[in-house]
Amino acid sequence: MSMADYKESGNIQETPFGYTLSVVGGKWKMLILYLLAESQPVRFNEMKRMIGAITFKTLSSQLKELEADGMVIRKEYPQIPPKVEYSLTHKANTLLPVLEQFCDWGEKNRNN
Repeated sequence: MSMADYKESGNIQETPFGYTLSVVGGKWKMLILYLLAESQPVRFNEMKRMIGAITFKTLSSQLKELEADGMVIRKEYPQIPPKVEYSLTHKANTLLPVLEQFCDWGEKNRNN
């Protein structure tokens, strides 16, 4: 679907672009996906340390949304203390080439 199709429907949320933004949009989701792509599985507290500025509540919320959208797998181990690990789904792995393109763009344009 192109931008011309968006103009016909009048609602960008109904386009593939709108869907993609609903899944990965926001301040933290792409960063979480990138971190999981670099090293997975990752435990919750480890991810919090890697990101730094995110609150526990926000990280938890973003992970739940990514899980609901089929991008993240949450694996809980029945032990004390509780252990939870996160990793990417196949669906999320198909997005990794796009994230690499974002990195390439940032490298080329960071100092311009």
